[in-house]
Amino acid sequence: MRFALIFNPFKYKVHEENLRVVQKYFGLFPPLSLAWVAAIAEKAGHEVIIVDARTLNLSKQQTLERLKRFNPDILGFMMTTYMFPDTMDWIRFLKKHLDLPVVIGGYNLRTYPHESVSHPEIDFGIHEHAYYTIPALLGEIESGNPSFDKVPGLVYKKAGKTIVTPHPQQIDFDKFPNPARHLLPNELYAEFPTERRNFTVMVTSLGCPYACSFCEAGRTQYNPRSPETVIKEIEECYHRYNIREIDIFDYEFTVVRERVMEICRLLQEKGMDIEWACRSRVDTVDKELLSEMQKAGCRRIYFGLESGAPGVLKGINKGISISQVEQAVGACRDLGIRSLGFFLIGAPHDTEETVKSTVAFAKRLNLDYVQFSKCLAKPLTPLWQEMVKSTNRDYWRDWILGREKDRELPRPWTSLTNQQINELTRWAYISYHTRPSYIFEHIKRLRSFQELGRKARAFLDMAFRQEKAALEDKGFEAFNENSPDKIEKLKKEYTARG
Repeated sequence: MRFALIFNPFKYKVHEENLRVVQKYFGLFPPLSLAWVAAIAEKAGHEVIIVDARTLNLSKQQTLERLKRFNPDILGFMMTTYMFPDTMDWIRFLKKHLDLPVVIGGYNLRTYPHESVSHPEIDFGIHEHAYYTIPALLGEIESGNPSFDKVPGLVYKKAGKTIVTPHPQQIDFDKFPNPARHLLPNELYAEFPTERRNFTVMVTSLGCPYACSFCEAGRTQYNPRSPETVIKEIEECYHRYNIREIDIFDYEFTVVRERVMEICRLLQEKGMDIEWACRSRVDTVDKELLSEMQKAGCRRIYFGLESGAPGVLKGINKGISISQVEQAVGACRDLGIRSLGFFLIGAPHDTEETVKSTVAFAKRLNLDYVQFSKCLAKPLTPLWQEMVKSTNRDYWRDWILGREKDRELPRPWTSLTNQQINELTRWAYISYHTRPSYIFEHIKRLRSFQELGRKARAFLDMAFRQEKAALEDKGFEAFNENSPDKIEKLKKEYTARG
């Protein structure tokens, strides 16, 4: 079968956890989930394309023309809860012109399987990982006499009812093929701190054993790939796609110390000129481990610090102390590893005073990068349960069904108003980044005038632009490191491929 996967652009939402300008500048990342689905389908003998319309700045019509040339038998989309209406808009347009079956997947399907496929334009949903479901689904469709009840982990409609089939197979993440990066415009991806090209993201483990009350991955099964499998994927990135910088998107990369040590040993043994970043907790690293990570090419670590107030840390069940934060960030600084701190504004027990103490704490740590996010009730989290109990309705369920509009969500766990949270979040960014010492240090690190321009524009937007102003959704033009001519050239190149 000919299977087309589409990654559509999306607009900023008022209910998002990031400020508008942060969402605009933070990065353009490869749609890794779709690349995995593509690899799984290719392994099963099917022909696949990925149309990354967001990164290539393709309109619906341009995407349609590309799909017509490929002549697919089925269309696939990744559905996130937050961007569900945007993707539905694209599905309706393409379905109208192509009249093909549509399959959707993503974490949203685990939370709202019935609601997600209730829309008439959607034919199938995958409520678990695609490893077993996609080959079985495509095989049944191809047979001409499909029996969808045999497909594990499938959501579909039958006689006016929504059927959710069981998924009895155990998922072994180590068996997954490497994502099909050959179907992606790897030359265009980047995130705000990126310093080398080509850039990509990786996921080396699923799930997280910790229980932070704001995170949708809390206490989900931890399922890591072996060090050997991780290294093989890095080698493929390096040799086949000329990738020189990788951001490891695991919820918590350093869960198993021995696994990370072995990955670092193998990376040093291979001697590849590659740099990487990861996400970690401060209580799962130590100076010896960090030293090995640095020797193996680790240049940035994104720490979930959340707050500088012990009471707030306790309220979100973070399980870390201020002294652990100081030790981990200090060790990174000693080793030349740059630290980024993720912080929450408006978490349980947060007040204006605790937010100010958090910003002061971040300044004292002298982090290389910071991200201040508005605490959000994500589906299936304890905070979501609190919001549902407080309002007697599930906003996200109604959002998926098209019964809700984009709006600020209630935060019953804090006395701060949404307006205060918005203002404090914006103030936190400006206050942190306007310190002369910070500005001077980052000017010293600049490698190009393009990087200077990008960071200057981001700051000016943050400082002077109203948060509710309309966002120009212009894809990679936000980075201005690729000229419009280069983007057009790449569009033509990928058009020629498929």
